[in-house]
Amino acid sequence: MSRNLKKLAPKEEKINHPSHYNMHPSGVECIDIVEEMSFNLGNAVKYLWRDGLKDVDAEDEDIGKAIWYLNRELQRREQLKKKGS
Repeated sequence: MSRNLKKLAPKEEKINHPSHYNMHPSGVECIDIVEEMSFNLGNAVKYLWRDGLKDVDAEDEDIGKAIWYLNRELQRREQLKKKGS
């Protein structure tokens, strides 16, 4: 009987819809917000949005990734200004 119960239990979708995607207190999924942003800003927001919702050991790493994308966006904007001058 336990074998049948295992078959009926839903498996977590780890690629298209991991459980942490909807764990934000707002109930909003991050992708619905970041699709309206540039790539770099969207990625920074993604890492900040999910802060504390995934592996505790990855929290500092996620903040570092967000900073990396923000710095990259600043560099991109500086280059655009230079081209426009």
